[in-house]
Amino acid sequence: MNKYLQSCAITIASIASISGTAAIAAGESGEYVNEIAPNVYSYSPGNGYHSMFVVTEEGVAVFETVNSQHSTSMLEAINGITDQPVVYGFQTHNHWDHASGGAVLQSAGAETVMHRQAAEWLEANPGRDTSPPDIVWSGDRHDIELGGVTIEHHYLGLNHGLGMTVFVVPELEVAYIGDLVTPNRVMFNIVPDFNIGEWERSLGEILELNFETAVCSHSELPAGEVENGCTKEHVAEERAYIQDLRGAIFAEFEKGTPASEIPTSIELPQYAHWAHYDDWLAMNAQRVLLDLWMGPYPWVPAETAE
Repeated sequence: MNKYLQSCAITIASIASISGTAAIAAGESGEYVNEIAPNVYSYSPGNGYHSMFVVTEEGVAVFETVNSQHSTSMLEAINGITDQPVVYGFQTHNHWDHASGGAVLQSAGAETVMHRQAAEWLEANPGRDTSPPDIVWSGDRHDIELGGVTIEHHYLGLNHGLGMTVFVVPELEVAYIGDLVTPNRVMFNIVPDFNIGEWERSLGEILELNFETAVCSHSELPAGEVENGCTKEHVAEERAYIQDLRGAIFAEFEKGTPASEIPTSIELPQYAHWAHYDDWLAMNAQRVLLDLWMGPYPWVPAETAE
């Protein structure tokens, strides 16, 4: 098998392993609902995706619809906690595995909300389980008031996907972060659709936002901790991993390691306990190496990035 085919086979096998990991997590931990702040709940049906919802006297705000099965189960969980209707369904970005399932909430009377970039991409690339958002916003900041709290929408510019939005509820000091922070895990697989430098910049800006506790859409924290969400410590750890990986690559250059051998030469023992360290570290290194060689990608002109 030539090197290209071998690389493809490794990537396919690694992607296939994601489903296996999610199934194991579901079997071990299953569905949960946990109050992480007053009237703020983290939720997962055990599928490897974590949502958040906020209960107010004027209705419920949901963060990340994921897919129809996820949203249906989440609605059932919400109905077990409050009689308030779901008013808004906020979606972080354009990728199908996060932006699907909105129709479930829309059928229940809610409005889905998405940044213009994400909405335009979904219009051009509809998924089997996606639906057009009801509210589309643009620029780098948008606020919605609901039941005495403010739901801040922060578009931090290019980083991952299109229209990536970090949501903050400052009165409750909580946030929702999709894909940009995954506690206790190395970068995802081949690091698809991430501009790594801009991701690193965005993590620094997230650290300046007004929250103490967040729900991260993915997490490899153990059962008993994952339900409590994530914190700025995890944001800082994500940024440190990017910086340490880049530093390790430069160190190999200084030692004279051929570029083709660098990905499999990298070792970051301080992260060896993180999920997928053994099977994804080399792919992470290859992706960062390509970024350094080819230039940062993806990229969009500034006038189209709002």
